[in-house]
This record gives sequence, C-alpha cells and structure tokens, in this order.
Amino acid sequence: MRRAGAADILDIAIRNKAFRGADGGLLAAIDEVAFAVPAGSFTTLIGPSGCGKTTTLRIVLGLDTDFVGHVTLPGATPRVAAVFQEPRLLPWRTVEENVRLALPPELEGTDPTDLFAILGLDTMRSRFPGELSLGLARRAALARAFAVEPSLILLDEPFVSLDEMTASRLRALLTTVWSARPTTALMVTHNLREAVELSDRIVFLTPRPATVRGIHEITTPRPARDAAWRERELAELDRLFPGVL
Repeated sequence: MRRAGAADILDIAIRNKAFRGADGGLLAAIDEVAFAVPAGSFTTLIGPSGCGKTTTLRIVLGLDTDFVGHVTLPGATPRVAAVFQEPRLLPWRTVEENVRLALPPELEGTDPTDLFAILGLDTMRSRFPGELSLGLARRAALARAFAVEPSLILLDEPFVSLDEMTASRLRALLTTVWSARPTTALMVTHNLREAVELSDRIVFLTPRPATVRGIHEITTPRPARDAAWRERELAELDRLFPGVL
C-alpha cells in the first residue's frame, strides 16, 4: 500500500482570531478552537454557517497568519494539498496537465495512471476542463491533490452544489483513493451524513466566535457503514449534540 502521509499529528490550537469590520471594530471569529488530527486519519469540522470552519482551514494552509495560537503540520517537511469548493482547474490545460502542474520537482516523472483509474478519469486525461461535467472536474481536483503525495490534505466542502447521486459517487471515490494513498485529512462540510460516512472523528464547533463543542469518534470500519448504521449514528449524534441535524 502506498502511504503518502507523515507519521506526525496535525496539531491545531487557535486561541483567538478576529476580523476588522467596516466600522473599524473587531469581529471575533474564533475564541478557542484546539484539537489534534492523528496521523493517517480523516477528521471533519461541522458547525453553523459563519462559525469559522473555512477560516480554520485558511489558517492551517498558511493563508491567514493573523491569529493567536499555533498550527503544527505533520512531517518534518510537510507537503499540503487542498481541494476547494470550486475545482479551480486551468481551462487552457488538459486534465493531466492540470494534475502534473501541481507536482513538486521530485515527483515530476510520476505516472498518474493508477490515480486516474481509481477516480474514473482514464478517458479524460486529454480533455480540457470546459469539456467536463462538474462531477468530473471535482474528480480532477481530487487527482491533483492526491498526486502530490501530501502529508496533509484539506478539503473545503468538496462536494457542495452537487446532486446527491453525484456527491455519493464522489464520496465513495474519495474513500477509495484515500484508502489507497492514506494521508492525514481534514475536511469542512455542512453535511452531517457526509461526515458520518467519511470520518474517523467529527469536531463540532459552536456558533461564532467558535469553540469546540465536542469531538465524536467513529470506530466502525467504513465497509460496515450501511444505511441502517448511518441512521443509528445520526440519531446518536442528535442525542449527544442536540440540533446538529
């Protein structure tokens, strides 16, 4: 099995994050969000709109450094990949060219054939983004992220705006490619069913300014997470964290 991830945890401790409002005042976004993501695990952030989930991802990515606290990435020389809400593919490049553009120098000669096969992109390698459906474009974005063999992958609502059938297929593909290339993963979603299907643990955040409301561990193997199990798990989460459904 090919292992992309590092052996170290992702350690997040954001003590305070505020934005400057139009009136010059400070708007508190995060008050205390601290948790660890074990190596090779899949963790999901769930919380109300505007509570700071995407802000947390931006801080982990290093796109926002104006906060109090610290983030320790996994690995001595961490390689971080991100999958955003939009695929963000260069329209004048083919699918394969978009994937290869992200490769670091030491991986430039890597053959992505197995990755394309897992994601069902075998026949799409020479296509341009404008020729792809949104679902296929999202697959290409996943291929680009996993191709760099990251020690950490961040996913910001990667299946938002898709119909449920397409989203379900992509969740299954994400599980397959992540299982084939295990790495530490942190995802943001509003979809609790999605979180239950994919995650090893779910971190629940409060409304803004965000704090950690609680962390729920999921130990059931993914192949055993059938529809009946998911309904029981969702009922248990509704009991433990009223109002999350």
